[in-house]
Amino acid sequence: MSNALPKTQADLVLLFEPVRADLEAVEREYDRQVQSQVHVIPEIGAYIQKSGGKRVRPAVLLMAARLCGYSGERAVLNAAVVEFIHTATLVHDDIIDDADVRRGRKAVHSQWGNDVTVLAGDFLYIKSMAMALSQDTLDIVRMLCDVTLRMIEGEIYQLTKNGVVDLDESEHFEIIHRKTAFLFGGCAEIGGMLGEVNIERRTALREYGFNLGVMFQLVDDLLDYTGEAGALGKPIGGDLREGKITLPIIHLLKHGGPEADALVRGIVQSRDVTAEQWARLRALLTEHRSIEYAQARALEFGEAAKRSLDVFPRSPERDALTALADFVLLRDR
Repeated sequence: MSNALPKTQADLVLLFEPVRADLEAVEREYDRQVQSQVHVIPEIGAYIQKSGGKRVRPAVLLMAARLCGYSGERAVLNAAVVEFIHTATLVHDDIIDDADVRRGRKAVHSQWGNDVTVLAGDFLYIKSMAMALSQDTLDIVRMLCDVTLRMIEGEIYQLTKNGVVDLDESEHFEIIHRKTAFLFGGCAEIGGMLGEVNIERRTALREYGFNLGVMFQLVDDLLDYTGEAGALGKPIGGDLREGKITLPIIHLLKHGGPEADALVRGIVQSRDVTAEQWARLRALLTEHRSIEYAQARALEFGEAAKRSLDVFPRSPERDALTALADFVLLRDR
């Protein structure tokens, strides 16, 4: 594998080449499992599936399983399960955030309405557990239930902090851990469970996924301030207008003085931002190195993720998981 860092969607495709056939099988399994006699359910399922998600979580599970010597059908099944869980969270998040756009297209609730969308999300959650229960072992099902509960707790906790400008770093990271990192950690650990590796390697995979998930979310939060709307597929500044205080803003409020404080509070209170306010906010984030700080923290978690893989011998699978951390750090959407 090349030592060049993956920077584009094409690079990501090459990165996942060892599990490409399995990812295609995951897509087919998703399509098969989302079928229902209630026609709107497969309609919504197909709409979400075509929205262009990166399938990073299923890929982590499949690659971790390969790293541990497993490439059977249970890897594909569990990868489809985690994609169902992730999709369910996106469907519900869009309603909670009142987001009109997801990945450059109308959000599901904008297309079908809140009532149907809530129930569609419920369907995806329950379907994921029904799929997981088709396995012979309950260990993975227990883990998936625990991860899903943590994600829902994280969503509720974030809602209690919505609009709280004085959010501190520990509170912010608690939200990230629950909403994002635990599922990534579960995906990697399931790969180890399927490969029946020892506890040291299973723990290492969980730590890899957890740290990768934290970095993934930190980069996602950063893109709200550094990305382009066309690439992101969503409006710029959405987090702050929705009252979500993320790491760049936490750092800015600590170091930016009265001007930064008044600017952030004004945007959060009005739930809107003018072009002038946005330009000034971007300038303050740069001036006080708040973007740089958040990028450095993301890099820390990426390096920790890669170090976790040191318990495994060098292999194409380990190299792919290592390179994935580099891709996540450098992604622009």
